[in-house]
Amino acid sequence: MPGLSVAARPKSVQHLEEDTDKQSQQEEPATTLRSRMPNIKVFSGTSHPDLAQRIVDRLGIDLGKVVTKKFSNLETCVEIGESVRGEDVYIVQSGCGEVNDNLMELLIMINACKIASASRVTAVIPCYPYARQDKKDKSRAPISAKLVANMLSVAGTDHIITMDLHASQIQGFFDIPVDNLYAEPAVLKWIKENISEWRNSIIVSPDAGGAKRVTSIADRLNVEFALIHKERKKANEVDSMVLVGDVKDRVAILVDDMADTCGTICHAAEKLTTAGATKVYAILTHGIFSGPAISRINNAGFEAVVVTNTIPQDAHMKDCSKVQCIDVSMMFAEAVRRTHNGESVSYLFSNVPY
Repeated sequence: MPGLSVAARPKSVQHLEEDTDKQSQQEEPATTLRSRMPNIKVFSGTSHPDLAQRIVDRLGIDLGKVVTKKFSNLETCVEIGESVRGEDVYIVQSGCGEVNDNLMELLIMINACKIASASRVTAVIPCYPYARQDKKDKSRAPISAKLVANMLSVAGTDHIITMDLHASQIQGFFDIPVDNLYAEPAVLKWIKENISEWRNSIIVSPDAGGAKRVTSIADRLNVEFALIHKERKKANEVDSMVLVGDVKDRVAILVDDMADTCGTICHAAEKLTTAGATKVYAILTHGIFSGPAISRINNAGFEAVVVTNTIPQDAHMKDCSKVQCIDVSMMFAEAVRRTHNGESVSYLFSNVPY
């Protein structure tokens, strides 16, 4: 009743307004999570549904409905099960397992969302496929990482979120924003919590390419670092190794961005033990572990081989007791939240979100 003061209103009207206020206060907590993240949809490909589920659980939203199947001739078919018109869409798909099928599935999902009028499509690719083919190191070699970048852009991707690219320069293959997150904060946290003698440790890079990575970690732990120079005759086979640095009577912590067949890190562990290291740990962002990798780790003298869950690790952990996993889903969830809300992501480069 617009003409009456509060005191002049009938008591029945005042009671009705009070009851409505109480009801709205009771309903508010149930809807706060949804109202905090409006116009966002997160979909998962088939490569790593567990990580996608952890991300949405952290964000307090539901995973988007999507059905992926294959025709009898093995063509991939994707059906997005809900409206994405005007939505901020995030598609989680890691470059692991059947890499080519998963990459094609990601491209189709991106394109399906884009032509269904999504306002922005972000590809969350924890492990970037073909990242090792990032330069022309011999005659007539392809630069496949650049080809993948072109495919993602043409499919309609507006933004990429990934972790520990094999070479940071891959970001320059794109004409769209790329957020390359680092596992380093989570690695530092694991070292301090799980290696009691970390103050007497030395951080070791198994190749010269990882020098920047190990120097950064060594500086933040205030310990020394060492390098191993390796020469390859062909892919996945190491010919010779030379250790540069003193590891005698210290805990050696090998740090690398990925391990595939594990020939390099197992050779490196042997070299470090021979040089007098008391214990050897390996910390890897992407544990691909293909071919003879698990049997090599079982036979090597590692205390632990620590990987993140950018690639599914459950099967590897069953087959090898030395494999341990760091959960990085909170870093991706926070990157998604900050991107959606237009906040800076650089906080995640040196901190693990709580």
